[in-house]
Amino acid sequence: MDASLPRFYHPRDMGAPLFSPFQLRSVEFRNRIGVSPMCQYSSRDGFATDWHLVHLGSRAQGGAGLVTLEAAAVTPEGRISPDDLGVWKDEHFLGLLNIAEFVHSQGARVGMQLAHAGRKASTASPFNGHGLVLPADGGWQPVAPSAIAFAPTGYAVPTALNLAGISSVIDAFRNAARRALNAGFDFVEIHAAHGYLLHEFLSPLSNLRTDVYGGGFDNRTRLLLEVVDAVRTVWPEHLPLFVRISATDWAEGGWNPDESVALARLLREHGVDLVDCSSGGNVADAKIPVAPGYQVGFAARIRREAGIATAAVGLITEPDRANAIIAGGEADFVFLARAELRDPYWPLHAAEALGETVSWPKQYLRAAPQGSPARTAVDRKQPPDPTLPSMSAFPE
Repeated sequence: MDASLPRFYHPRDMGAPLFSPFQLRSVEFRNRIGVSPMCQYSSRDGFATDWHLVHLGSRAQGGAGLVTLEAAAVTPEGRISPDDLGVWKDEHFLGLLNIAEFVHSQGARVGMQLAHAGRKASTASPFNGHGLVLPADGGWQPVAPSAIAFAPTGYAVPTALNLAGISSVIDAFRNAARRALNAGFDFVEIHAAHGYLLHEFLSPLSNLRTDVYGGGFDNRTRLLLEVVDAVRTVWPEHLPLFVRISATDWAEGGWNPDESVALARLLREHGVDLVDCSSGGNVADAKIPVAPGYQVGFAARIRREAGIATAAVGLITEPDRANAIIAGGEADFVFLARAELRDPYWPLHAAEALGETVSWPKQYLRAAPQGSPARTAVDRKQPPDPTLPSMSAFPE
């Protein structure tokens, strides 16, 4: 095995690395396959519905190591659309408890993405017409670092947040994380990508502030780091914290990969355990070279140069490619989105393609490959297994 790779990668004769376990803090993940957070636009006043239980539960049944709930708004004004999932009040978690318990019953870990849409808020869901939703029609006034609309049409000109408003946003992320903890989630992911509020503060194309939250790199990253610190005050030391970033704006003068590496180093210092590496979303006319695996290089570079675990995302559809990403040390996880929408049992099918024996739900064993063990539940309080690879495997 290449001596330059982290020590925890398994030689091929020990099985497919995609199905090797991994540990972050006290949480053991059974494999390196994650279900990315994907908006379902199926909530009512922020509440989860039966759709969410079936959608997320089926992907846990399908064998993913972790399942992440869609972008959940930390304030009502932080929703992308009126149909978004919400986590701004305790009552929202009554339905989410059942989802967390069911995902655990299938041996998977469950996380929640905490989000604020910023200037991209108050828009119609994709199957309800797109475009701006006016306050008279149930919409609201979006907020942002600066009063710059995302695009000339279809989006409102946001109100620039004042310092009190920024403080309220920080408090909202903290309170949402506390609720997720009480509901039994294994990890939370702070959404700082895709042109939403925290990404808007990072990018000089959307952040024209002249106070302590604008200007140079240190000021533009200030809010995200303050949100991370606030979440860590309620999110316990033994549970992992993720952050999703857009590694580049794909636009001249915008947020770029060098800044993403520098940010990842800071995030690690502030108690973040994994960077979920996406890109784009902050510039309406950005020219993005979309192709299979086009964002994997960002995950590889951040992992290598910042010494933090990463997840690779973006048009990863084939088991061999996903396995190669893990085997080659390009990322620690592969997060799937559209591939999981098309096939909730992608992990089980990938295991068969790679010659791996993995667990199946006991109710489905009659259809499983011969020798497949029955699925066992996990408990969030399960103590760490010191034999599993973890972030301690990274050389200093």
